[in-house]
Amino acid sequence: MSAAVTRKGFRSRALWIGGVLTAVLVGAALLSYLWTPHDFEAISIPARNQLPSGEHWFGTDHYGRDIFSMIMAGARTSLALALAAVGIAMAVGVPLGLAAAARSDGLLDEIIMRGNDLIFAFPALLVAVLITNIAGPGAFNAILAIAIFNIPVFARVTRGAALSVWTLDFIMAARVAGKGRWRISAEHVLPNLANLLIVQGTIQLSLGILAEAGLSYVGLGAQPPLPSWGRMLADARTMLTVAPHMALFPGLAITAAVLGLNLLGDGLRDWLDPKLRREGR
Repeated sequence: MSAAVTRKGFRSRALWIGGVLTAVLVGAALLSYLWTPHDFEAISIPARNQLPSGEHWFGTDHYGRDIFSMIMAGARTSLALALAAVGIAMAVGVPLGLAAAARSDGLLDEIIMRGNDLIFAFPALLVAVLITNIAGPGAFNAILAIAIFNIPVFARVTRGAALSVWTLDFIMAARVAGKGRWRISAEHVLPNLANLLIVQGTIQLSLGILAEAGLSYVGLGAQPPLPSWGRMLADARTMLTVAPHMALFPGLAITAAVLGLNLLGDGLRDWLDPKLRREGR
């Protein structure tokens, strides 16, 4: 990577802001395994509904639990579920997209793309709610639901980018050398899609966190005792007039996490995309 490209990355405001917010998210999630200011599961009725203070930085909820500690612990739940879902989606969707591009004029491509269209015909949250209602609430089923919707996203993105790679001269040289379509896809096409997939994965990770929070909000995501930002918001619904901070801080945590990952994805796209670099963006 050239020095000019590296300097451009350091100057990218979106990359910096997104990187800092994402680092805070990951840091809070990892730190919560070792330390939180208070036990996030500890109930203290005398301390319930306290406003932010030196002892409880974000206040306490209606059970007297420390909200800051719960947000730290909730970060690991949101991040772990979203990472697992996006990882599964990439593991399935990328090979499907490569296969569709390798057989772009055949039945396999038609089957894969029409399957993608079928999933895209339904709103993402509706599909997730349907799956978790059928399979039951829980972290594993939430991961499965989020992954299923993300599979066609990665398949479509991979196919579109791979089709353009298949037209390049070095792919023709590989075919002349006697390499088969699947070997070319693995050895030549996929490495040229790495930057795009990293960016897309970052963006889908933010959507995964948002989807997990939505499922937990309606009771279909991570179940107690696993902490969850979405369930914290659900618990705050009836306490808005008494303790509005119960909804404020989990909402800000979700917003910061989603914003940070989206900005990080945009910054990486501008930094890694050679077309944008040539345009001087």
